[in-house]
Amino acid sequence: MTARTVRPLGRARVASCVLINLCATPGLGSLMARRVWAGIGQLLLAVAGFCLIVYWMCELFYRVYLEQLGETAPANAYGWMGKWGLICFGLSWLWSLVTSLSLLRQVKADERAGPKPVPPRLADLTDKPPKPS
Repeated sequence: MTARTVRPLGRARVASCVLINLCATPGLGSLMARRVWAGIGQLLLAVAGFCLIVYWMCELFYRVYLEQLGETAPANAYGWMGKWGLICFGLSWLWSLVTSLSLLRQVKADERAGPKPVPPRLADLTDKPPKPS
């Protein structure tokens, strides 16, 4: 097996990861930037918050629908789901903000350090086949 070479993150890739992390899905940009554990945690927290908010909204719409039909609506027993969903999603977004700032600092430090030295070429790989001896 050959070891996979890991290229340092460039400014454009980090900008894409930050944009996805903060504007689309918390955790997805972290995963793209190879911050696996942070990305998985952010993504799980965001999905949990999203599911809680969606369930709370469905219950809210159901109650409003019953009230519009003139029937008695059940008591608001699911208000805690909306609150905890908002808290979970907000925490995942804040966590992704911290990770994004860390990525921006890392790329700035990598640029200050300068380009990495390129190892010398070991063989001349041309289109010509080697000469038989």
